[in-house]
Amino acid sequence: MRRAWVAVAVAVLVLVGSVAACSDDGDEPQARPGPRTTTTVDSPVTPEESAGLVDPEYWDDRQADYLEFAAGEPLDPGDPLSLLAHAAAARRAGDEPDLSPASVDDFEPIFAKLEAFEDTGDFDVNRLITLLLREGDALDTGLAAEIRDHILGFKYWWTEPTPAGVVDSQYYWTENHQIIFLANEYVAGQTYPDIAFTNDGRSGEEHRRHAAERLDLWFDWRARFGFSEWLSNVYWNEDMLGLLLLAEFADDDALARKASMLLDVAFVELAGHLQRGTFGATHGRSYQKDKLNGRDEDTFSTAKLAFDETPVPYENADSATLLAVAERYRPPEVARRIAASDATDVFRTRAGIPLDPHAPIDPNVEAPYGLSFEGEEGLMAFWGMGGQFPWQVAPLSVETVKAYDLFETANFQKAADLAPVVADADDDTLRGLAAALATEVNPGLLSQVDTYTWRSPEVMLSTAQDWRPGQRGEQDHIWQATVDPDALVFTQHPRDGVPSADDPNANEGYWTGDAAMPRSAQVGNVSISIYAPQYAGGDGVGSGAYSFSYEPYTHAFFPTEHFDEVVERDGWVIGRKGDAYVALWSRRPTTWKQYTTDEFSRGLTERFDLIADGGPDNVWIVEVSTAADQPFGDFVEAIAASKPTAYPAPSCPDGGECPFDAGALVTYDSPSQGRIAFGWDPKGTDPLVPLTVDGTAVDLHPDTFRWDAPFAQAAWDEGRYHAELDGATLDVDFTAGTRRTTK
Repeated sequence: MRRAWVAVAVAVLVLVGSVAACSDDGDEPQARPGPRTTTTVDSPVTPEESAGLVDPEYWDDRQADYLEFAAGEPLDPGDPLSLLAHAAAARRAGDEPDLSPASVDDFEPIFAKLEAFEDTGDFDVNRLITLLLREGDALDTGLAAEIRDHILGFKYWWTEPTPAGVVDSQYYWTENHQIIFLANEYVAGQTYPDIAFTNDGRSGEEHRRHAAERLDLWFDWRARFGFSEWLSNVYWNEDMLGLLLLAEFADDDALARKASMLLDVAFVELAGHLQRGTFGATHGRSYQKDKLNGRDEDTFSTAKLAFDETPVPYENADSATLLAVAERYRPPEVARRIAASDATDVFRTRAGIPLDPHAPIDPNVEAPYGLSFEGEEGLMAFWGMGGQFPWQVAPLSVETVKAYDLFETANFQKAADLAPVVADADDDTLRGLAAALATEVNPGLLSQVDTYTWRSPEVMLSTAQDWRPGQRGEQDHIWQATVDPDALVFTQHPRDGVPSADDPNANEGYWTGDAAMPRSAQVGNVSISIYAPQYAGGDGVGSGAYSFSYEPYTHAFFPTEHFDEVVERDGWVIGRKGDAYVALWSRRPTTWKQYTTDEFSRGLTERFDLIADGGPDNVWIVEVSTAADQPFGDFVEAIAASKPTAYPAPSCPDGGECPFDAGALVTYDSPSQGRIAFGWDPKGTDPLVPLTVDGTAVDLHPDTFRWDAPFAQAAWDEGRYHAELDGATLDVDFTAGTRRTTK
């Protein structure tokens, strides 16, 4: 029974993304809209809002800079973003855009993807809607009609019917997919209010109302709790797809304003965690493809366009194109000033909703903050944060799997024969199974997090404080030190071995992580991470991304060729780049992995992968500093003299071998912070040993704020945000629906 339930849960967790549907009832295409811009739709931005936005001239220059790059690439007639960029660049040059090369045949891969309900179709529909509304008159008539028909045929929510003969494997539930699906539905419904959408027969106005009700929930949760996919250098770009569509095209001024307000909040958080163009923070979700260099981040182009805080050129024409052609939305000036600040500050945030799958079972449990564990609202809230199978949600999750025939979808085929295992299980049985398997089935759970980021002009250090220690992770990036896009350092516990040069995505769990998360804590410019997996490795149940196995070591990414000098002393690796210093220590002895030509190295040719072999348990300490504090040689001597200690937890057998899950007690005499003590004894009566600095305890989980920084303040669960720097201000109040800016 246990292994059957694991397999079912694994199948649910394997859901990987949303896939868009299209059906055609054979009706003649109706009149397509022309371009929809602020020249034809009144802007909802009031003088009170716009007074403190970035200067129009600055913004025009930033958009032009990006479009020069994007339109410098040859026109791709099958890519909506390429068409948008070339059209906008042509208008800037005083020319009429020529999109005639784009044909129905060029768009056939997108249309086939939508008709097959493949992954990320909602992203494609978002771009198709934008293209049609902005450039409809410039498109070939037949192509415009096909785009329109695919918009009308899209399946916008999981409760809609699925066309006969089609298996819908779309993933509607993570918070980024929710906003994209709903924004798509709202704007499509607003655009075609009196037309019956071909997938479900409802009118566009009915779709608009359906989306509006759910958008109210989504905005309320983000305003109160922030993004569960916290500071993600992948999924914040996707959130912006939905938010920009509403900010640019929603006829409802209040909704367009609310979308702009949340974009403002995201841009302030991005600005406060940006280091020379790199979103080098802890991330709720990230991947190997985004983590090894700031240039690889999905958010890199967006950050460069908005803030121009790096000389590194654009490398990818991506969804930043939608920001480059935006006509209503401009970020607040205070965000630009935060990104450009040369002050040394700490920015703390709290985000997400608390949910503990290891808590004692209570059949009468109430959801936090007045939420619900039932119905569509519960599914949006908790599946939105990756919470499919905590015991609190398990009855709703199984009910949903059965109600929408998810065992029939491509992602559930391998577990379809196990449907009878849960078919008749009552709620108490489901809760008990989920609680017994809490570690195995919740790797993607993005429960409430407290982040701490210390940023100076030279280097930044960021950590997720004491977040789900020892549990299975999935795409979580717990800490990082960042100098610039090339010089960054982090540690993790890998799920599998080094990917091959031919297929780096085959074993991306090596750098993505996806094994046990550490217990980490940061104070000032120092962070400590204690790795002690609270589950056994081995083959486990499942395969690929959902195997429960992990490698018997931890490791660090430290690209030595991107530092000016690197010194190794007394267990420390200490690097300098310009005036920035990064020092990293491991309790276990380390060696540099020697790479072969058939292994993926992202083009690095010198030492970069520091292996701490001997077990999956370890302690890593990082301290960063700058030349403003001391010469590099003095920093090296002070760090080498610090002699950290990391002893096995008291629960280890006397004189015996310490088990991998026992934790450790750490003492570190930091040259800058003083004596830091931290510990974790998972098998002890009081497992979480507090972080102390010179004997004074540090609260890792303050519950009073959403934002806490000299330039940004917001109380927890109030929906009101204030940012201020050098005379520029931002004040957004989601309860009152007001947005005010000054500069």
